Amino acid sequence: MSNILFGQNRDGEEVYIYTLKNDNGMQVRFLNLGATVHEIFVPDREGKSVQVSAIYDNPLSYEQETTYFGAIVAPYANRIANAKFTIDGQEYVTDANNNENSLHSGVNGIAKKIWQVKEQTENKIVFTHDAKDLEQGFPGNLRQTIRYILTEQDEFQIEYDMVADQTTVVNPTNHTYFNLNGHDSGSILEHEMEVWSDTFLETDEKLIPTGKFINVGETPMDFRKRKLVGKDIRDNYKPLVIAGGYDHNWCLNNQGEFAKVVELSSELSGITMEVYTDLPGVQVYSGNFLKEEIGKDGIVYKKRQGICFETQHYPDAINHENFPSPIVKEGEEYKTTTVYKFL
Repeated sequence: MSNILFGQNRDGEEVYIYTLKNDNGMQVRFLNLGATVHEIFVPDREGKSVQVSAIYDNPLSYEQETTYFGAIVAPYANRIANAKFTIDGQEYVTDANNNENSLHSGVNGIAKKIWQVKEQTENKIVFTHDAKDLEQGFPGNLRQTIRYILTEQDEFQIEYDMVADQTTVVNPTNHTYFNLNGHDSGSILEHEMEVWSDTFLETDEKLIPTGKFINVGETPMDFRKRKLVGKDIRDNYKPLVIAGGYDHNWCLNNQGEFAKVVELSSELSGITMEVYTDLPGVQVYSGNFLKEEIGKDGIVYKKRQGICFETQHYPDAINHENFPSPIVKEGEEYKTTTVYKFL
């Protein structure tokens, strides 16, 4: 099985591209830098292969930029208020890289690290990375394992398996930006979306949850019936104005069971993507902060040219007793699965 040298990171370490493929013409490519999802090729309604994820064409861009294209974000995805939290009476301080708050575990996290490849077949690859105690401010030596699997049913599966030697917080996600018309095709606002959720989290001006759940009914956040992503995105609705579009946690109706939680489709390409998870939330991010990002072959990614579905615990859950807890006890195994299924 041949892997392709992609280049070197800033420390001179080699970065490789690894490929999974199935018999239907679907391919997914990864980097050992950040266990990153690099490219996703999906047949459209005419059988033409369409690359549907935003990507860079060199390792240094993946390291230097803050878009997190395709990256595994861990140990804690999304925001932590004031970049601090308390476990068993002990306060821990993380990187404040988003105003005074922590975003995606801070700067120079595992999205910028070289991961080890422990297993690779035609349809599965397993990456591991060990984080040290208090790395990025998080307690415990944390063994992180990511299994990517591509099935013959065009299901792209992500299995997270993490365990620490101290009680800690664990809340990983994947940060792929999807565009079902092709990564170089422009806006995602004409995509149709459905989200199986009755409520979303209210946030303050810095996108930190207030602890209040808001019913989606009669708001632009209501995707219980399929509608265009862009239909209401410019409405003068305070949560949309604060975030510059969609960048919110929807509280899922799956009740902790593995189930379909999102469906995204494009009339232009004929591609539909379903998202399945057993986690309580999904952060839907409509690429509001993309600003002239230079991607592969000189493609310029602008605002709202990709959309993310970050399955996870609620943002800042560690600081809200009324949210599902992201605390994992010493030696306890954290396991969760997210699937992106293409039709």
